[in-house]
Amino acid sequence: MNTETMTSWQDFLAQHGHQSSAPVWQSAALQSGFVAALTDQALLLATGEDAPTFLHNQLTNDVEHLESDQARLACYCSPKGRMIASILYWKTGEGIVLQLHHSIKAAIHKRLQMFILRAKAKLLDISLDQVVLGIGGAAAAGVLSRWFPALPQQTYAKIDNQFGSLIRVSDASTSARYQWITTNAIAQDIWPILSKELSAVDASAWRLTEIQAGIPQIVDKTQDQFVPQMVNFELIGGVNFKKGCYPGQEIVARSQYLGKLKRRMALARIAHQGDQPIAPGTEVFTAEEAGQPCGMIVNAELVEAGQCLCLVEIKVADQEAGTIHLASAAGPVLVFLALPYPVIDVTA
Repeated sequence: MNTETMTSWQDFLAQHGHQSSAPVWQSAALQSGFVAALTDQALLLATGEDAPTFLHNQLTNDVEHLESDQARLACYCSPKGRMIASILYWKTGEGIVLQLHHSIKAAIHKRLQMFILRAKAKLLDISLDQVVLGIGGAAAAGVLSRWFPALPQQTYAKIDNQFGSLIRVSDASTSARYQWITTNAIAQDIWPILSKELSAVDASAWRLTEIQAGIPQIVDKTQDQFVPQMVNFELIGGVNFKKGCYPGQEIVARSQYLGKLKRRMALARIAHQGDQPIAPGTEVFTAEEAGQPCGMIVNAELVEAGQCLCLVEIKVADQEAGTIHLASAAGPVLVFLALPYPVIDVTA
């Protein structure tokens, strides 16, 4: 493809009939096989010989010992131990890539840049140069084998070749899911094939599978709200309690070691009127304490007309003892469902 005449990824999708706001997703497509253009995700690239050490000192997970065949989750926290970003990161030949929600990209880029100081490292926004695709369902492996004959088998395992990086992420509803990160040019070449052999769905459908997998993502409306354990981030591998210092480490460690956690993230279904999902940051209440919220919606997406699936951070005691309502003590009731992993307090 001639890169001089290549359109932007967003323009390409628009020209090929891909809508940024798709109708309510169909569960059959998510089970049989789907592809989504994850245009809500942003990518930052850290380069330079000090990049691993710099990021190691900023994030809650180990960066210095990151292998080229793996990806990891991490938090970027404030000095008070509150998450200002949830990050998926991996190593390439050029450096270390950080994936985060586009709504917080500019603020996190600026904040990290402030702390580079004299380190031999640079932080670049590569969101316009690289494309992130989400692929899952029963047919995913067979379709992907055309470009990746050997697929990553373990969660957060990664394979690189001339077509880009393929990362196996957490399963959703027993179906394997992958993220394919590639160049704008390659993405435009492969999209017609992928969208013919798989159901092309909106990024909201991928976000729904993230909720099904119990993987939260921090957006602008939920920054600075949660200590990592409040959204189960240590349970999904996003916190390393044996590594060195990072912003907020003392508070994160104290939350881990001082007994049973009082707040956790749960999976819930909510009857919801309207054609838009519940906004992250929406508070939830009990009837007994109508004036005081007991939790907050972390992420939510439409399941079908009138129904949302959500991840909600909540007081454990309130979840166990009473009925939880959305937005007010008289709002829709949350029906709690089982997460795909056990929610237990483990001292690291």
